[in-house]
Amino acid sequence: MDILALQAAAEESELFQTEIAFVLILSLAALVAIVSRRIRLPYTVALVLVGLALSFIPNPIDIDLSSELILAILVPPLIFEATLNLRWETLRKNMGLILLLAVVGTFIGTLIVGFMVKLAGQTLIPELDISIIAILAFGALISATDPVAVIALFRNLGVSKRLSVLVEGESLFNDGVAIVLFQLALTAGAAMASGEGQVFNLGIAIGEFLRVFFGGLAVGAILGYLVSTVILKNVDDHLIETATTVALAFGAFILAEQFDVSGVLAVVAAGIFVGNIGMENTSPTTKATLDNFWEFAAFVVNSLVFLLIGLEADLTQYQLNFALIIVAIMAVLLSRGVVIYGLTWIYNLLDPKRRVPLTYRHVMYWGGLRGAISLALALSLTGSVIENEVVRELQFMTFGVVLFTLLVQGTTIAPLLRRLGLTKTPQHIREQERFQALLYSSQAGRRELDRLYNDGILSAEVFQAMSDVYTSDINSRSQDLRDLLHEYPELEQAMILQARKDLLQAERTALRDANQRGLISEEVYYELVREIDDRSAALELIERTMQANTGGD
Repeated sequence: MDILALQAAAEESELFQTEIAFVLILSLAALVAIVSRRIRLPYTVALVLVGLALSFIPNPIDIDLSSELILAILVPPLIFEATLNLRWETLRKNMGLILLLAVVGTFIGTLIVGFMVKLAGQTLIPELDISIIAILAFGALISATDPVAVIALFRNLGVSKRLSVLVEGESLFNDGVAIVLFQLALTAGAAMASGEGQVFNLGIAIGEFLRVFFGGLAVGAILGYLVSTVILKNVDDHLIETATTVALAFGAFILAEQFDVSGVLAVVAAGIFVGNIGMENTSPTTKATLDNFWEFAAFVVNSLVFLLIGLEADLTQYQLNFALIIVAIMAVLLSRGVVIYGLTWIYNLLDPKRRVPLTYRHVMYWGGLRGAISLALALSLTGSVIENEVVRELQFMTFGVVLFTLLVQGTTIAPLLRRLGLTKTPQHIREQERFQALLYSSQAGRRELDRLYNDGILSAEVFQAMSDVYTSDINSRSQDLRDLLHEYPELEQAMILQARKDLLQAERTALRDANQRGLISEEVYYELVREIDDRSAALELIERTMQANTGGD
């Protein structure tokens, strides 16, 4: 009984420590989000920096960043949330280039990075024997891009939809390809070590790759279609429908892995079906709930991933492996350049009508950040196929590359976008923002002036003189805004739409307050909320139509 009691106490203590760590991470995430917005630093980069700072404190947050935690728990919700926002029409138009970069590009990147690291390892550390299997595994795992920070900037800066789809679409598919190549390399290594696969068969390897790749997509497509057409279309309950999508995100990954096909690609396909079919089939209330839930889930998971990246990084070890890390970074940058500029050049020759501008290619090259997938695969390496000493070097190189891409590329991508002119706001929109800001500030000053006068701080003469100035400024700025809206009526339509959306949100909040106070029943509350959500959905449809009419794909 004493042993059982000690075991139970230990388990309870471990669970309690995990709970404390989770609370600390969420609290830090909220604080970092507030600060990063004020200092205009990408949120994910800020999390990594905070994690690095905390890594010097003994065990501030005790969570084991294992490959199982990343791949099985953290990756599925991240990928599912990203695919919910991908429009199939835009994705379909660019699917040829996305698959070219994701499949062919990942193959090329794997080979370039692998053999550059092999040559560098022989030169810098001759006693370290890095096998062909090891370099191919490293080349594959480091080819998985993770543009979370970049996509967040795209949304904030209003970058072209096509550029966003190209960067995000390539990442979603090349994650799956990189994992498949990584697993094939380790499988071949295990077979060679056991004497079962001494002769490499290219045909068998390609056939296995196609089976895993398209098998994963098939599993996700079937599950996503069933959930979209059976549950989301016929069950009018936003809580049940949201719970079903959570089960789908993890279930697609687990089922695909059970069939020995790509779990990541299964989640990609499932998310695309839900985002483009399920969201259209369900009610506006459920759609709003799904959007809010998955946005929050992505925020929490991203916070865990990038904060733990900083915590797990041991900067003292990087000093010992600095040369190899530099080589790995250079190899990644070179391979990325060959893939992006080379393959897009070929694509432009094949489809000149859909050519990729040079400015887009610069952003796609520099926006190829590495993150969670690369770390998960590196942490999954063991000494069974690759020597332990080589495994440690590969893991250090992976952490070094991930930190470089996040801290250097992640912080410089916004200036690059501005320099390339991809975030320039049209002059009339800038004028609208300027007039609105001036009018808003003048009215705030006028209210403060009235308060000072009413409190007896200002005399009547001073108040009148200053009030006349404010009145003149407000009238002048109001007229400037009216003239601009008359010249550009679409601006007025956008302002009206935004105002109506804000008012509907206020009405929804008021209904929730009335329900909590017991003024209306649950039945009446949900009935009225559905009516407001229907009107919100209609406004969103109008807004999307207006955006489509103003151009951009």
